[in-house]
Amino acid sequence: MQTILGANGVIGKEVSAHLPRFTNQIRQVGRNPQKVNASDELVRADLLNYQQTEAAVKGSVVVYLVAGLKYDTKVWQRDWTIVMRNTIEACKKHGSKLVFFDNVYPYGYVNGVMTENTPFNPTSKKGEVRAKIATMLLDETQAGNITSLIVRAADFYGPGALLSMTHASVNERLKAGKAAQWLGDPKKIHTFTYTPDAGKTTAILGNSQAAYNQTWHALTSTDKITGEDYVRMASEILNKPGKKIQVLPKWGCACWACLFRCSASW
Repeated sequence: MQTILGANGVIGKEVSAHLPRFTNQIRQVGRNPQKVNASDELVRADLLNYQQTEAAVKGSVVVYLVAGLKYDTKVWQRDWTIVMRNTIEACKKHGSKLVFFDNVYPYGYVNGVMTENTPFNPTSKKGEVRAKIATMLLDETQAGNITSLIVRAADFYGPGALLSMTHASVNERLKAGKAAQWLGDPKKIHTFTYTPDAGKTTAILGNSQAAYNQTWHALTSTDKITGEDYVRMASEILNKPGKKIQVLPKWGCACWACLFRCSASW
């Protein structure tokens, strides 16, 4: 059995779509889980409740923690450590391997190349939360209490990623004949993660024993693309004439940031 904690989210669906090549026993766990594959087992559970989490994990060889919480600092500070602790303890009890789908928040601002060995230096409260829960898992793994791996992704784009920045501020605006908007300097290189690739990568890693007890970056592209490049390609694909990019002001950054890295729901 391989279990998805965080059913219905973009990444959860993508991981689930690729798991049948490895197993025909897939369990979808969430408050209102839905099937991705016809044979999926559905289990209702609140990951803030240990007993429900433990029952959902029981019998699992691999558990994928791909859940997402409401993009609110207080919610993250209150709930993420509980979700991670419940998941870790449930996996430890049942001897399940844990795959945690994370983001790059813990790194903060990096001067140079960001790698899997880049130390945590969060520069935001949400980054502090992500660093804390990742460290919880890394410490348990290093102590030999659990077998795990971490997959980290950049900002999303792809099918179903309707809360991504590129969907709302580029694709939809271009379709409507409006100028694309960009958060940050559009002339600088920006890395994105294509959600189907992220799901496939996570499923493969979760079924590769040699991948465990390591951190992996699922950036999915080595091409150096700027914001201007992205908008140009989107304009060509949509057959919409390009217009001058509108750079979002600082007051808009907080609004768009909440849409920028949402990974899943549960």
